Amino acid sequence: MSTPSQRLIESNGIRLNIAEQGKGPPVILCHGFPESWYSWRHQIAALAEAGFHAVAPDMRGYGKSDRPEAIDQYTIFHLIGDLVGLLDALEAPTAVVVGHDWGAQIAWQAARLRPDRFRAVASLSVPLRPRGSARPTSTMPQTADAQFYQLYFQQPGVAEAELERDPGVTILSMLYGASGQGAAAFRAAAARGEVTRVPGMVPRAEGMLRGSGTPPTLPPWLSKADIDFYAGEFRRTGFRGPLNYYRNVDRNWELMAAFAGVAVKVPALFVAGDHDMVMAAPPGMDQHLANLRQFVPTLRDVQILPGCGHWTQQERPSEVSAAIIDFIRGLPG
Repeated sequence: MSTPSQRLIESNGIRLNIAEQGKGPPVILCHGFPESWYSWRHQIAALAEAGFHAVAPDMRGYGKSDRPEAIDQYTIFHLIGDLVGLLDALEAPTAVVVGHDWGAQIAWQAARLRPDRFRAVASLSVPLRPRGSARPTSTMPQTADAQFYQLYFQQPGVAEAELERDPGVTILSMLYGASGQGAAAFRAAAARGEVTRVPGMVPRAEGMLRGSGTPPTLPPWLSKADIDFYAGEFRRTGFRGPLNYYRNVDRNWELMAAFAGVAVKVPALFVAGDHDMVMAAPPGMDQHLANLRQFVPTLRDVQILPGCGHWTQQERPSEVSAAIIDFIRGLPG
């Protein structure tokens, strides 16, 4: 198979860079933070070989796509609109949407609000959660000494200064730290009493990366070339656009109030790793997963990958690709 081709398209008033490969029914792949289209490199090839048109955009604010400066240009409505505009540019009436991390949240909401355009949804790492009764930032944990990482991201310029100091170190620390290998190493160190830092919490005096650790050797799923690619992108673009997603969590909560009762009506798949911080950290997540069909009555399957961390499609590329392809092939029509 050839490598993906890339091009810029007009969508929702901005330009999006897309990586695409294959011919057939379209499958839109939405990445998360801090990634790019490149996080789907394995799935793009697998989907193309399976007879699908795989399309992975650099999401708004990332890579070669446009990066609006204003924070309010990154609401959930903008992000869903980008995907609808992408389908229009492809002249595709409908598509299957697949998302990971922030891309998973966008994919869920796209499937909820625009089932006429997104005929099925596959989510990696982040399950659909019902709208809470309070602003999200008001419920995020913080102490005098530390705060939840999403609170750390709220003040413009603060996280940018740390993450942009050395994008290579930032990417390595984040990718390893939230991986299955990183999670296992953290738990082992905590059991030995060598670390006391709570996952997800940022010490106010230290920042996010200090003490996060780097691996003695890279995990088998991550190469130096992978790190260099991501680091090169963020060295060129900075982190402001990606961080603006987090700065809209309260605004999104307000905007989505009118749609709180809307259920996902298209077929759905959920895949995650049992070492994923998203799965392990929030209390009650096991119960939420058990009740996920209450919010997603069309849920076809839940797959939990043993030993896998947060970077689901990169850590377990073959298993994730197979799960997505099997899911799509099982759709009606």
